[in-house]
Amino acid sequence: MTVTATSVDRPDRLQQPPAKGARARLIRLVPALVSALSGVLLYVSFPPRTLWWLALPAFAGFAWALRGRTWKTALGLGYLFGLGFLLPLLVWTGVEVGPGPWIALVVIEAVYVALVGAGIAAVSRLPGRPLWAAALWTAGEAVRARMPFGGFPWGKVAFGQADGVFLPLAALGGTPVLGFGVVLCGFGLFEIVRLVLRRRDGEVRRSAAAVALLSVAVPVVSAVGARGLVSDKAEAGTATVAVIQGNVPRAGLEFNAQRRAVLDYHARETRRLAARVAAGKEPRPDFVLWPENSSDIDPFAAPDAAAVIQGAAEAIDAPVSVGSVVERDGRLLNEQILWDPVKGPLQTYDKRQVQPFGEYLPMRSLIGAINGEWTSMVRQDFSRGDKPGVFGFGRVKVGLATCYEAAFDWAVRDTVTHGAQMISVPSNNATFDRSEMTYQQLAMSRVRAVEHSRTVTVPVTSGVSAVIMPDGRVARHTGMFVPAHIDMKVPLRTSETPATRLGILPELALLLVAAGGLGWAGAMAARGRRASGV
Repeated sequence: MTVTATSVDRPDRLQQPPAKGARARLIRLVPALVSALSGVLLYVSFPPRTLWWLALPAFAGFAWALRGRTWKTALGLGYLFGLGFLLPLLVWTGVEVGPGPWIALVVIEAVYVALVGAGIAAVSRLPGRPLWAAALWTAGEAVRARMPFGGFPWGKVAFGQADGVFLPLAALGGTPVLGFGVVLCGFGLFEIVRLVLRRRDGEVRRSAAAVALLSVAVPVVSAVGARGLVSDKAEAGTATVAVIQGNVPRAGLEFNAQRRAVLDYHARETRRLAARVAAGKEPRPDFVLWPENSSDIDPFAAPDAAAVIQGAAEAIDAPVSVGSVVERDGRLLNEQILWDPVKGPLQTYDKRQVQPFGEYLPMRSLIGAINGEWTSMVRQDFSRGDKPGVFGFGRVKVGLATCYEAAFDWAVRDTVTHGAQMISVPSNNATFDRSEMTYQQLAMSRVRAVEHSRTVTVPVTSGVSAVIMPDGRVARHTGMFVPAHIDMKVPLRTSETPATRLGILPELALLLVAAGGLGWAGAMAARGRRASGV
């Protein structure tokens, strides 16, 4: 009996070490899981949800996962964070074209997050690590906003903070400072938790505790202090502006397949407003703003389209900003046209930041070799404009940033530095159906309103259209895929915020901080290798 019992028990005892090994492997997967889930948490903090504060635990979790890791491990953890964040955030890019372009975009964009993760791991051994880490994140966003193909700033941390307490930081230093403040606070939150847990086992250095507390306190106090920069008080009088949302016959890439339908819809809604104005039910607008692509036919080439626009302008008895695709001198342009009811077209603005793979196709021959259908979606590349868009509606100067341009700091700022008293972001989101894209873009415009202390109007073909006050508050908005209009008085402002005056300087300063942190970490690593004789 004794021998039999021993022979039966031995295999159980021999299997225990592998069980421990399996548990160890599972434990090693925890940082990867935390990184991915932290990325998802950051996504959940973005619109249309108002859970802006979730960005803080998202970066706290990311900091925990990266602390003390090798650069190779951190590269992978950063990539997982990027996938967790960007995969759900950018799902709208595949609404009409399928998952291929969406996944390709995310796979490429997540590389930037991976590189930032490696950098954060390197500086995680330095004193003041939240500062260096937050600056590195800002540096990653700066690079991602510029390359490749002109950059893709969508998903900047700042754009998830339109409802948050940190929003006034946008007026202080633009989206780089706003995003930096949020990330710094998140990394500081992790440091506080880490030091509290560490104190149970021994003493905590005062300097480390001070850095952790300041990393949380400084962004919050700065945001509260920057509230004085945020105001919706009129400085140059007011203007009554009408935003027209005519709707489209159908959602998707074929929104303009029915000739002149989109134009007729916007003209009809403008005439409906004109009737209400004539009946005394609404105030007469000083000017009217139509969306991007609101004329689906080039009015300079089609007399019937020009007649429809002219008739709408005459009916409302006010100048109208019309969006259309026009061809001029062999160039295809995404253009806004200022159409006067008496004089006809007076000014034009050509979109300067055209969208890669949407309005022009980089590497056309290579992409065509992979999938010929993809090249047919962008048959002709759009050309870029070369001048800031500021329309003069009488005494009122309106800056224009067409749709995708709202994501780019420079494209909005230079309209204000060229005299814009308010900003308009004409857009066409019909190709993205009812996805979160339109709400993400609306949040960008809210951040821009605070950043430059300007009223921002967002006329969209299919919604959501809105009027945003200079303090970032949405005064009025429409629904989606319904004809609608907004007619209201808005404040005009002329003063410049620190963010407007400083421009790119705060971002450059944070880039220098990031470079300093990496340099210090590199020097410490080299010193350690020399000391160990490696």
